[in-house]
Amino acid sequence: MTDAPDATRRPGSRASNRRSFRQRHPMVVWSVVLIVLLPLVGGAAYAFNLKRKLDDVETVKLNPQSEPDPDEGRALNILLLGSDKGEPQEGQSKNTTISEDAASGDWPNGKYRSDTLMVVHIPADRKKVYLVSLPRDSFVPIYDENGKTTHSEKINAAFSAGGPLGAINTVENLTGLKMDHLAIIDWEGFKDLSSAVGGVEVTIPQSFYDPKQKVQWDAGTQTLEGKKALAYVRTRYGLVGGDFDRIKRQQNFMRSLMGKMLSSGVTTSPTRLTRTVTALTENLTVDEGWSGTAMAKLAVSLRGVRTDDVTFMTAPVQGTDTDPTYGSIVVLQEDKMSELFTALSRDRMAQYLEKYPDDVLPDPEDVN
Repeated sequence: MTDAPDATRRPGSRASNRRSFRQRHPMVVWSVVLIVLLPLVGGAAYAFNLKRKLDDVETVKLNPQSEPDPDEGRALNILLLGSDKGEPQEGQSKNTTISEDAASGDWPNGKYRSDTLMVVHIPADRKKVYLVSLPRDSFVPIYDENGKTTHSEKINAAFSAGGPLGAINTVENLTGLKMDHLAIIDWEGFKDLSSAVGGVEVTIPQSFYDPKQKVQWDAGTQTLEGKKALAYVRTRYGLVGGDFDRIKRQQNFMRSLMGKMLSSGVTTSPTRLTRTVTALTENLTVDEGWSGTAMAKLAVSLRGVRTDDVTFMTAPVQGTDTDPTYGSIVVLQEDKMSELFTALSRDRMAQYLEKYPDDVLPDPEDVN
């Protein structure tokens, strides 16, 4: 899986030849900002306000090199990380941001946890979007910020130990795809976003109790916002599939959130649009090379995309196992992984999905 075609990945160390980070990232911008931006319906004031807020997003400096509008007319691969803040180790500050810690030159190993990793592929024609979740317990070679690996571990350790570059290097070597962009969103952002749009509707097929969060989920359709929305995307205890079902919940929430934004007038309401963009940008970290103008251009290029044009999937899994050092792990199905990410790189997902129609996220009413 590491010998990808030249067109799909960059050889050598990520630190030496990466384009500016903010110039390669909008997943969260895609799942939310992109959608928020989409139908800017003649609103110059909206566009100006959105650009100003996007320009104020926290950034991570990966490389001083920049390129003018590198994304236009080509396919994009975006890595989205959903990050929690764990307890800092002794001597680490609790108050610094991801941006500040990345800029310090001394990444605080263990302070941040990325339990959500998603690869988003946007074809050059901007007519479809494919989102593939990588289970956080996937046992893979972990690459550091210099593109070197010494051992295998659960994939969520890549960001925790190696920061943004470590996460990118690990995912690139796993998938064989070059990541053009990176977006990191604090999980609190889901809580704020759900409130900004007036709640997100989900369906719970069967009642169950989450002992970890002490939440009773009753069967039926519910409109979630705030803490309850955050609890929904973080639930894995009480679910038959554990973390695999949590991944489906996260994708289902994003799907419903996008649908809400597109159908409820969020993008045409100045007040709701402002609240939504504010909620996103206050919880988002991107690379410093990605300007507000460039993000807006990408969003506008996706204005024709609707929820039916977005395919949500999980990386192929062979099964689970127990490692003597790292405990319960997820074993990925390497041959099918290669098939999937090759199809993404060559924009042949129609053929892949025809072969594996059951690999996509189930209908909303079937996601527990």
